Amino acid sequence: MKLYTYFRSSAAYRVRIALNLKGIAYDAVPVHLLRNGGEQLSDAYRAVNPAALLPALEDDGNVIGQSLAIIEYLEETHQQAPLLPQDPAGRARVRALALSIAADAHPLGNLRVLKYLVGQVGVTEEVKLGWQQHWLRSGLQTLEDLLANDARTGVYCHGDTPTLADCCLVPQVFNALRFNVDTAAYPTVMRIHAACSEHPAFLRAHPSQQPDAE
Repeated sequence: MKLYTYFRSSAAYRVRIALNLKGIAYDAVPVHLLRNGGEQLSDAYRAVNPAALLPALEDDGNVIGQSLAIIEYLEETHQQAPLLPQDPAGRARVRALALSIAADAHPLGNLRVLKYLVGQVGVTEEVKLGWQQHWLRSGLQTLEDLLANDARTGVYCHGDTPTLADCCLVPQVFNALRFNVDTAAYPTVMRIHAACSEHPAFLRAHPSQQPDAE
């Protein structure tokens, strides 16, 4: 199994967490998002993933893109350490929490969006940073509201074992801290982040622990 990854890619980070939680061995294939104009845009990588996005998982001759699709694939093919609850309502809640990050908040700070803002719209670096911080705060506030007043929230986003939602929460908080967002307004999110930060699977997935870390 190969994972095409970049150490700071939030989407790849999610998948690394899921692989570690399930105890699945994989070979990391680094694809640098900035070097040479972005190695994800090269013909060599497009031959693997025509979307030219990270991550991509290659397994048994199949290539899967999109982090949540990859994690669902792992969930269906590796039954150990399930990342989705057994009950339909719980599964829907975990998916909704994950999508609030992966579909709503994270894409607005994606590299290609930021490059367009600077290169085509002509915003300054200061305005770009303000954009990033605004959408990070907005996404974390939504997550806080969803988690704080729900009895199903436990040590982690849903109960006391990590789920798909936690795989998404941790990389998003990493981004917020990286871009100097004050996280004091999100105590539930940060409590869960702290719990995840003590878990070996999350620690091994951290950007600083990757072979391509700079």
